Amino acid sequence: MIFIASQLKRFSRALRIWTILLGLLFYLWFDSKKWTYLKGYNSKRREKRNTLRAKWLTKELVNLGSAFIKLGQLLSARADVIPSAWVNELSSLQDRVPPFEFEKIQNILKKQLRNSYKKIISIDQIPIGSASLAQVHKARLIDGKNVIFKVQRPDIEKFFRLDLDVMNQVAKVVQRIKSLSRGNDWVGIAKESKRVLIRELDFRIEAQYAARFKQQFIDDSNILIPSVFWELSTSKVLCLEYLPGIKINDIKSLKSNDIDTSLIAKIGATSYLKQLVNYGFFHADPHPGNLAVSRGGSLIYYDFGMMGFVSERIRGRLNSMIKAAALRDVSGLVKELQIAGLIEKDIEVGPVRRLIRIMLNEALTPPFDSQIIEKLSGDISELAYGKPFRIPIELIFVFRALSTFEGVGRYLDPEFNLIAIAKPFLLPLMTSKNQDSNDLFNELGRQVSEIGSKAVGLPKRLDENLERLEQGDLQLQVRMGESDRQLRRMINAQQSLSNSVLLGSLAISSALLASTNRPFLFLIPVTIGFPIALSWIKLKFKMRSESRLDNFQGSKSFKSDN
Repeated sequence: MIFIASQLKRFSRALRIWTILLGLLFYLWFDSKKWTYLKGYNSKRREKRNTLRAKWLTKELVNLGSAFIKLGQLLSARADVIPSAWVNELSSLQDRVPPFEFEKIQNILKKQLRNSYKKIISIDQIPIGSASLAQVHKARLIDGKNVIFKVQRPDIEKFFRLDLDVMNQVAKVVQRIKSLSRGNDWVGIAKESKRVLIRELDFRIEAQYAARFKQQFIDDSNILIPSVFWELSTSKVLCLEYLPGIKINDIKSLKSNDIDTSLIAKIGATSYLKQLVNYGFFHADPHPGNLAVSRGGSLIYYDFGMMGFVSERIRGRLNSMIKAAALRDVSGLVKELQIAGLIEKDIEVGPVRRLIRIMLNEALTPPFDSQIIEKLSGDISELAYGKPFRIPIELIFVFRALSTFEGVGRYLDPEFNLIAIAKPFLLPLMTSKNQDSNDLFNELGRQVSEIGSKAVGLPKRLDENLERLEQGDLQLQVRMGESDRQLRRMINAQQSLSNSVLLGSLAISSALLASTNRPFLFLIPVTIGFPIALSWIKLKFKMRSESRLDNFQGSKSFKSDN
């Protein structure tokens, strides 16, 4: 009987998830049709509807519970597979649910800590925070130390694994839909999400993250990270030092305690740059709920469940990328991005070069915009969606973390500028290892010398190539990117028009045959028209995909011209 009830619950859960998925697929199809926009179709109305759908999906994910809330947070880092409006909405997912009974907290602590439970004198019954995965309670130990206990919700792992199994089934079905799977490995994304989410259920990993993060700032009195109490921590219970502080967005309380908010913004930005440049290990969720300020003016970090890593592969190319960007060497930067695996090597790099040139002009032309990271993050999201950029999830988390902290910094100090603070960290990366500080100028001199030597030999090479061309030994191929794109658009438009006319004719034929004394004959034109309709739909998706980047680049070009 228990087994039957369990299976029915499993089936009911799966049915609910599949219903939401089918609703999402319908919305995606419906929104792609221009005739569904009663007041006429334009990019603003499409963007508005995208935002509404993203809000709907966010609400449904919250209702589905912890695993799907975490999945939404992970998907918000995949700007290469979902539109930017969806990224913005999913990245704001807040994991807040009502707390569970205090008696269960005590039972879990006794079961997990065993004899060590005797070290606890008292526990506050009202939790400090409550999420779908765990809730946090303040406690006092026998030695007088104040701590917090992060306690995992009972039976959460069982429900987590059930939801993750259904997610994997959904991914396999979506992967078979060509219009949705083109260029996206949904099964791979599902497996990676499962690996990350299962890891979050083990609080021992979060304890290791907290200890490693604290070690990075062990000698920095401006940064405080709670210590881990290992003897009171298990896979389902995490015990950390209690560090009280003023929430970083409580400006009134900060100023009433004579705390310099501009200095706090600078301390935070400096600590973040250290995490990224010096250590390659960073706090991936620096929203105001996870940041506070001590009475002495130190910045406190909380919650280490979501931490980011900058891989050795990326860090190894970082100095070359920054150097190319500083020299505004667009071709060199594109090459470095390809070596690092951020851009596919077998794609047409012309559009990518143009966009990177625009982005560099915006980022490196004084006066520096105080929201430059947020703007660049949006630009990369637009470029990545459905395009040859394959941005590693680690870099998405970097940009999101920097963008979030940039917003916190501006809230603390209206004149906050992350680029200005970053200069001392970026300048050493512009110079090669084991070389002096004039390496950037040496690099400029080397390039000028290289251009000069090439210029000296240019007349001879030109004369030789012209002679080979006259003799027929050399073929000259001219590639006109813009003309090619215009030609492709014309061909696609012509094919679309032809298919539309043909489908219309078949529809009329079907209607006429249906009105005869043999109405079943209407199936003949319907059958003929089915593959034509599929071809027409694919062509429309292709045209829309190609126009998205063109429109984006056009708007960027317009801004740069102005």
